[in-house]
Amino acid sequence: MLVHTRKGRWAVWAVFAVVCVPLFALPLLVIATASLSTNWSGVLPSGPTGVHYASATRGESLAALSVSLQTALLASVLALAVGTWAALAAASLGRRGRRLMDALFMLPVAVPSVVVGLAVLVAYSRPPVLLNGTRWIVMLAHTVLVTAFAYQSVSAALARLDPAYAQAAASLGARPWYVLWRVKLPLLLPSLTAAAGLCFALSMGELSATMMLYPPDWMPLPVQIFAATDRGSLFTGSALAVVLMAATSLVLLAVSRIRTEASYR
Repeated sequence: MLVHTRKGRWAVWAVFAVVCVPLFALPLLVIATASLSTNWSGVLPSGPTGVHYASATRGESLAALSVSLQTALLASVLALAVGTWAALAAASLGRRGRRLMDALFMLPVAVPSVVVGLAVLVAYSRPPVLLNGTRWIVMLAHTVLVTAFAYQSVSAALARLDPAYAQAAASLGARPWYVLWRVKLPLLLPSLTAAAGLCFALSMGELSATMMLYPPDWMPLPVQIFAATDRGSLFTGSALAVVLMAATSLVLLAVSRIRTEASYR
């Protein structure tokens, strides 16, 4: 709904400030404040200090951040490759085939992620594919959980793609693989980078399935945040959460820059 009067615009901004700021911005600001505090005896944390960041950026915490980044990067690449391939395949199918593909790829996000974690744990705890107790089972679970988002993003982009470009290339004698590589994928690049960023962010924050699967030598940062708050180290957990948010935001900023450049090509 468009608002044309100054009073109406002020009213919209007031509603936004009253509803959205407490719901979205305020909790993050409280976490950031807690990460710089030593006690919480009043409404807000107090006692400024930076000691929590000293422990959040070295030793086990730094290793956990590295684990999260490696897991999210691999899961995003695999999810983007599988999701793009599946979306391209589904686009060439009939309506029933597309519905079947949609149902297949949306199934992992239609159930709680802890169910997906249990399913992966049960499926890959016996030969011939024994992954239980290794880092690969965590990466596999993350890939399963985020592939649906890559598939949906690429499918939506393909639905908006003008088929005239591919038809023109084919009419000039281009082979199907050349049309895909030189025509379709460059046109899909903004959507592909957006899907990669979404998959990365979701993987960085995944906890429920990871808690069931991670081995002792492959602990992602969300698990360490949960462990810190569970044992009462709220301020250390807050610092770890800020580090996680900062790392994720930096990667998403880089992806956004790539997407912007791809949109102008």
